[in-house]
Amino acid sequence: CHTLRSTMERQRKEERDWWLRKVYMDYNATTPLEPEVIQAMTEAMREAWGNPSSPYPAGRKAKDIIDTARENIAKMIGGRPQDIIFTSGGTEVTWTNVNTLCCTPVAGRHMATCSSVGCFIRLTLVRVFFPSAVTFVPVSKVNGQVEVEDILAAVRPATCLVTIMLANNETGVIMPISDISQRIKALNQKRAASRLPVILLHTDAAQALGKRRVDVEDLGVDFLTIVGHKFYGPRIGALYVRGLGELTPLYPMLFGGGQERNFRPGTENTPMIAGLGKAAELVTRNCEAYEAHMRDVRDYLEERLAAEFDKQRIHLNSQFPGTERLPNTCNFSIRGPQLQGRAVLAQCRTLLASVGAACHSDHVDRPSPVLLSCGIPFDVARNALRLSVGRSTTRAEVDLVVQDLKQAVARLEGQA
Repeated sequence: CHTLRSTMERQRKEERDWWLRKVYMDYNATTPLEPEVIQAMTEAMREAWGNPSSPYPAGRKAKDIIDTARENIAKMIGGRPQDIIFTSGGTEVTWTNVNTLCCTPVAGRHMATCSSVGCFIRLTLVRVFFPSAVTFVPVSKVNGQVEVEDILAAVRPATCLVTIMLANNETGVIMPISDISQRIKALNQKRAASRLPVILLHTDAAQALGKRRVDVEDLGVDFLTIVGHKFYGPRIGALYVRGLGELTPLYPMLFGGGQERNFRPGTENTPMIAGLGKAAELVTRNCEAYEAHMRDVRDYLEERLAAEFDKQRIHLNSQFPGTERLPNTCNFSIRGPQLQGRAVLAQCRTLLASVGAACHSDHVDRPSPVLLSCGIPFDVARNALRLSVGRSTTRAEVDLVVQDLKQAVARLEGQA
């Protein structure tokens, strides 16, 4: 027993020492839980273990926690609590939206999306619909955004849904959702006169939340995806539906109890919902400070990269003139035949980052399709690294990372 305890203590120390030597810059993939989030979840597990549908104290406590979390999430996005449905995560939100589209009584249902859409949405659409039922609109090679006119040009008489990410997870580019929603609203008025189906607008706000202000009234969307682990919350999600069940239809994928107003049956996961609500509360309270800090550190990172590497060797893949992007995201390539992104990361001894979206991790030698769609040349896109800073990232850590990258490049080129 003493030997086992000593071994476990040594392993924990080695793990702590390992993390002390690392700098994490993959916050677009996932974020750690804030201490206040952990506290909220712990208290819910300890004090609100009852079934939220039950009348006894532990059940009423769980129900109160869920109601408060729903209010906090609604406040974070400028919506109404009654328009929030809790889900297991972003993928379930996508499937719920697709299921709603499938249940819409329109012959030849069609939807339009963007070529830089997240991989889980792309795979879902391709597997559920015939290719002809989905139009992937390319992004502009000038600004990295999807153009409003191109979205409208993709609309057909049977179009029921348009889905566009609010912020791309690899480049950080902010898409013109408000402009798209205004044009679709005007188009819907004309379609109503011709008895064509209403076009609903969905945006995935997973990457934007906690990094910039998100307001559903400004965006004008019908559906909005919320993913907790992208803004220092637990790995569950929520779906915003404008005028849920009244203005905007939603067809559940599952049937059972009456939880979540019959739209998402199953006993609610109170601790996870408590954590999501607390994470949303922190965003509402501190979003401007989070945004300013991340932008300062990200800009410093790009300055240091330009200073330490020859400007002809560094290509900033996420910078498009006049285009707004997330304050924390830096996608860049170091030019060189031996400097593929994965090879550089494998040589890094301090930096923890990725070459792009986490869901592309098994695509060993293929450049990001998002970067290629933005017009980044193949040999540049193949070398891409995505560094995304967080709330606690410091300039000192940036200095460590840049030096680590320089040494990694030197080792790779020395092997040639």
